[in-house]
Amino acid sequence: MAETAFQIQYRQEFISGFEQLQSLLRTFTTTESVIKGNQATFLVADSGGATAKTRGVNGLIPARGDNLTQPVATLVEWHDLVRKTDFNIFASQGNQRAIMQKTSMGVVNRKIDQDIIGELATTTVNIGAAVVADTLRTLRAKTVLGNNDVPWDGNITFVVTPAYEAYMMGENDFSSRDYTMNGPFDNADPAWRDRPQAYRWLGINWCVHPNLTGGGGPGSATEETYMFHKSAIGHAYNADDLEAKAGYDEEQDYSWCRTSIYMGSQLLQNSGVCIVAHNGVALAPA
Repeated sequence: MAETAFQIQYRQEFISGFEQLQSLLRTFTTTESVIKGNQATFLVADSGGATAKTRGVNGLIPARGDNLTQPVATLVEWHDLVRKTDFNIFASQGNQRAIMQKTSMGVVNRKIDQDIIGELATTTVNIGAAVVADTLRTLRAKTVLGNNDVPWDGNITFVVTPAYEAYMMGENDFSSRDYTMNGPFDNADPAWRDRPQAYRWLGINWCVHPNLTGGGGPGSATEETYMFHKSAIGHAYNADDLEAKAGYDEEQDYSWCRTSIYMGSQLLQNSGVCIVAHNGVALAPA
């Protein structure tokens, strides 16, 4: 007779589900920490395209003023609150309190990127209809920014979908070591970490983002990717940055975890952001 007294073992260490848990874009923006108030005013200053003048017939050098603009980022409060009864925590598998803290941080960090992407999408600069990515298309976006006087100073970021990167991997000058030393940032953590790693190619910071929200979204025929300069997008947040609190209510016998931030993003220079529409539908899941 076959034995039937089987035992089931439940692993107590939880395994994180697949979702973006950290902000991937904030480091590529111009940030401002707000001590008090609900607005952060940035100052964008340039010459307004002025040209040099020679001395006038009256013997005086013509004077001019500078072109000064003050884009404003308005801070809005964003929260994520998780609550579980003590019985739920007691009876459930894994460290439920740690799960609450980790997922709550992830929710707010995703909101940071959604806020930044929403501002990038407001630019009026683009390179036309969505087609499949290749080196020439990438260079076209680079050329558009260059024609807009955007400096190629190491502060250009190209945030792309997984499909855009996948097509670029088929380009020898992008993926082959015979043509490029393309790789992660020199100061990147060499160990495995729970976030995609940005890398550099063509003097650009490449960031593969799973949650680009413009166009039809990742895996669609109208993905929107963005090439932009750090000085083209501002992100303001409260001086204390992310607030992560956890506690226990004795009266109602439940534990809670709350993550909060006050933040706002603002397009600072329209000419410094270029939308690169992409057709990634062929690589979408069937």
